[in-house]
Amino acid sequence: MPKKRSGGGLSTTQQAAKFLGVSVLSGAVLAGIALPAAGALGLAAKGSVQGFDEIPANLKSPQLSQRTTILDSRGHQIATVYSRDRTVVDLKDISPYMQKAIVAIEDSRYYQHGAVDLKGVLRALNKNAQEGGVAQGASTLTQQLVKNYFIEEAGDDPTKVAQATQQTLGRKVRELKYAIQIEEKLGKKKILENYLNITFFGEQAYGVEAASQRYFSKHAKDLNLQESALLAGIVQSPSRYDPVNDEAEATKRRNTVLQRMAEVGDISQADADSAMEKPLGLHVSQPKNGCITATRGSAFFCKYVEYVFLTDPVFGKTREERAKLWNKGGLTIRTTLDPQAQDSVQDSLKDHVYKSDKVAAAATLVEPGTGKVLAMGQSKPFGYGKDETEYNFSVDKAYGGSNFGFPTGSTFKPFVAAAAIEGGKQPTQSYSSPYKMEYPSPVQGCGGIAYRNTEHETVENENESEKGPYRMKEAMAKSVNTYFVQLISDIGLCPVAKITDAMHVVQGNGTKIPQSPSMALGSIGLSPLTMASAYATFASRGTYCTPVAIESITQKVGTEKKSIPVPRTSCSRAMSQKTADTVNTLLRGVVDSGTGKEAGLTDRESAGKTGTTDERKNAWFVGYTPNLAGAVWVGSAQQDLKMARITIGGVYRPLVYGGEVPGPIWKDAMAGALVGKAAPDFQLIDIPDDDDDDHGRDGGRDNGGDNGRTGGGHRGNPGGGGLIGGLFGGLTNGGGTGTRGGTGGGTPGTTNPTVTVPQNPTQGQGQGNGGANGGRRN
Repeated sequence: MPKKRSGGGLSTTQQAAKFLGVSVLSGAVLAGIALPAAGALGLAAKGSVQGFDEIPANLKSPQLSQRTTILDSRGHQIATVYSRDRTVVDLKDISPYMQKAIVAIEDSRYYQHGAVDLKGVLRALNKNAQEGGVAQGASTLTQQLVKNYFIEEAGDDPTKVAQATQQTLGRKVRELKYAIQIEEKLGKKKILENYLNITFFGEQAYGVEAASQRYFSKHAKDLNLQESALLAGIVQSPSRYDPVNDEAEATKRRNTVLQRMAEVGDISQADADSAMEKPLGLHVSQPKNGCITATRGSAFFCKYVEYVFLTDPVFGKTREERAKLWNKGGLTIRTTLDPQAQDSVQDSLKDHVYKSDKVAAAATLVEPGTGKVLAMGQSKPFGYGKDETEYNFSVDKAYGGSNFGFPTGSTFKPFVAAAAIEGGKQPTQSYSSPYKMEYPSPVQGCGGIAYRNTEHETVENENESEKGPYRMKEAMAKSVNTYFVQLISDIGLCPVAKITDAMHVVQGNGTKIPQSPSMALGSIGLSPLTMASAYATFASRGTYCTPVAIESITQKVGTEKKSIPVPRTSCSRAMSQKTADTVNTLLRGVVDSGTGKEAGLTDRESAGKTGTTDERKNAWFVGYTPNLAGAVWVGSAQQDLKMARITIGGVYRPLVYGGEVPGPIWKDAMAGALVGKAAPDFQLIDIPDDDDDDHGRDGGRDNGGDNGRTGGGHRGNPGGGGLIGGLFGGLTNGGGTGTRGGTGGGTPGTTNPTVTVPQNPTQGQGQGNGGANGGRRN
């Protein structure tokens, strides 16, 4: 009497006999005779399998997951990304040796039997009975293909993978029925092609083309006899026969395949013996998966593309749908990245800021009028080691950046000027602009809510010699704080909020900018991509275009390719052409004779603005030509380092200014990106110079400045919602207490604190610094 297992189950012999019965009955099915009810054979015990006739009739071949290739705008490869490294190829592109080797070792009677090999079952039954266990299987290539279909559909879900591979009679019956269908529908050659494309060969390689590239750095069509035998032998146990980690075991297995090929007549014994004497001949290529391997320093741009794909509804209604499409791969994504611009950005960053420096730098270039992101780079490479980072300092939190972006300092002032000019103020508008003053109070905001300076907060210019009166042109060139505070107090907060909304200027966490007079001095954290896109509005004479990074996508489905819709830029008028032209005139003066002189381009018209925040934790230059806009940020990623008495890029800096560090980075990046490009002119407005030049002021040097009470704690902020938590951690917009050092609040009477960053960049904090510090001038 055959022994039962300890759990009361059937012995190996009994299981094999039952499997044999099913296999015999499958022959009846092929003859058109339906299998009797499952219960009659006990096949549905414990709900493990449906009746044979109840199994769904049609098995759809899954779309095999493949590598996705990301290209720049000229078609050069940036990176490949995949959940499974696979490249599907036609059977004609697979070496005949490989085709014969896999058949010889896995299913030598493949061309003689149908979906099931009854002789093979009998042989396996006899062998297993002799060994007292499962020593030999009987699955045909067709049955193995069906099993791989189930595994492919399971993806990375461990529960589904376990169900797809469980050794149960139920799975075998289901596998059998589908195998019968596939034999009738596809035929032998197509089944073999599908099998060679789906099966796993170890070392992250799925399918024979990826395996050939991994082990031999050649295409599958070029595999010779011994190489084909090696790959065919791996399939049975990729870990056991891994030639990279166990050459001896892999060699034995290869020789077994060669001998089997000789036995079935695919090759002569002499050819087999000769091949057995040869070394494995490995020429291993390391897997190159993911944006970390991107060329031209474009890893952060590559990740931005991935985030866009996973967040944009055009690629699927839910994130799960989008992720499934991304992981399936087989995509060719042509992006907007311009290789000339990208090289120029990376070269400039490397020249001016070293990866080992205590501070970091990020730069982004955008094309006005189209929104195309042409370049994106930073000084600290993408990675997880020393002086590397996975955070993209150029983008918002939703795309892998910081929680809030970085305070922009005086680069925000052009938005205030644009709002004022759009509302009817003349660029000759003059204000007293004293060296130091209290913030005016009250200042009207949107919705009838007014800011009130109940704590008598003050703002001052960088130097005591800087005192008015000033007109807008000189105030912009010299970045005079008190002028722009008076201007925003005059026009109110709402016009500024409306025009920044039209330019999609939002905090790094995606929320709107809280309203207070300190917004004029850049107390709010924004990303370089946001700033570059906003300044591109000036360059395109008032038209804002949403940033886009993807030009087109094609997906390979089988041997065919189909196009997938991609996000398109949305352009809208944010201000009149006259307003934009006036701002262009003002900002050209900044690079001609103001704080941004070191950034001015010499071969074409340019315009821009410098910015430095309180305690010099951030320095900016944002500028543009009529056909290219760019933003450069330099600073402490965790906002815990003051850029004073510091060496950056091998140059010692007593104090860091927006014009002296970010400015030259911007200049070199833009100059290289624009080589060979047209040099159109701005449509400038005639703005009379100031009549009174006897103020004893020196606008020639970028002197830093919006000193003191500018960025943070204005009491009575009507919109609260300050910069709270860390740049890279938990996001809290807490309720605010209205006291110095309180939380950032969203109600009247709260403190709008400066950015506070915890020591641990992955754990945010709820408390801000409070107090009255924030945007400096330049």
